[in-house]
Amino acid sequence: MNNTELLQKRNRELSIINAIAEALNREVDLFRALNTALAKMTELFNLHTAWVWLQREDTGATYLAAALNLPPALTPSRMEGTCFCLDTYRLGEMEGASNVSIITCSRLKNLVDGTRGLRFHVSVPLFHHDRKVGVLNLASTDWREMTDDELRLLNTIGDMLSIAIERAQLFVQSVQVGAVEERNRLAREIHDTLAQSLAGITLQLETADALLDAQPESARQALQKALSLSRASLEDARSSVMDLRAAPLEKRTLAEALEALVSQRAAEMNLKARFEAVGGDQPLPVRIEAAVYRMVQEALTNVVRHSDAEHLTVRYTATPEQVSLLIEDDGKGFNTDEIPKGRFGLVGMNERARLLGGCLRVDSQPGGGTVLEIDIPLETLT
Repeated sequence: MNNTELLQKRNRELSIINAIAEALNREVDLFRALNTALAKMTELFNLHTAWVWLQREDTGATYLAAALNLPPALTPSRMEGTCFCLDTYRLGEMEGASNVSIITCSRLKNLVDGTRGLRFHVSVPLFHHDRKVGVLNLASTDWREMTDDELRLLNTIGDMLSIAIERAQLFVQSVQVGAVEERNRLAREIHDTLAQSLAGITLQLETADALLDAQPESARQALQKALSLSRASLEDARSSVMDLRAAPLEKRTLAEALEALVSQRAAEMNLKARFEAVGGDQPLPVRIEAAVYRMVQEALTNVVRHSDAEHLTVRYTATPEQVSLLIEDDGKGFNTDEIPKGRFGLVGMNERARLLGGCLRVDSQPGGGTVLEIDIPLETLT
């Protein structure tokens, strides 16, 4: 092979790698990433059929994760269980892409009808570092012995596919973790509002029942207190539902949404509030905007419910490096070493900040007001 032919061959290999890399980089969904990769590989290698086995990390079981143009003989039931290539992979005896001359598909062996002439396939083991990920199989009706360069190229593509699979699985895990954290926050919020309110209502009703005959006027007062608590609980429930359903920013910048939130809460409780923003026009990742909004929302809820404050200051600062919040009130404060019961909002804010790589600082003392400071880095999130 002369230099020109070698250069053309290397250019083709690079074009194949670039095309598959571009296809994989567009997808974070595991199913779409696998199917995109299979379609691109069969097109570029002029093949017809491909499929991917993935191995579960928890049980070690393998399952068919994606397939393209399987012959009718390879029915779902036929694709269950183990086979020669999976056994070889599990035993750790599959090193690199095995040549088609030695891989006869055990699922197609002894079959005649519905095979579309398929008998052999290339098996490419998929690893992420030392962890087994799965096996990529590529099949064609007119296989010939593959060259070392072609097998090397397949191994490179297998490495790329392994990375894409790992990325997609991590994305799914992050979504699941986010959902669990949000459920935990909601559980704390419900405990902080509805559960405590219902306990208060129950107590007042029990008091009214005990006093009904002997002290009817006291019983009436207890009933009125229970009615007041039930109305407040209903309003809390409605507010929680609206907070969950509504998009907090509603096409506003984060700074505009925070200013409106501070004004609303201040008006409700007759607080003298001041909102300051620096870098308010800087766009942020959606998850950062949502988390910051919810943290301010939780902080203001604590101020309204617990502080008996008259003045409130909220300062929002966004720089290319980080987002910072300062929330200060002149209320009754508390001992930070002994956080009062029911302050689940502080726990929720701390968890939100921590999940984003940030931190929450609380400075308060009895009779001295409270200052909350939140810093969230941006450099690692863009």
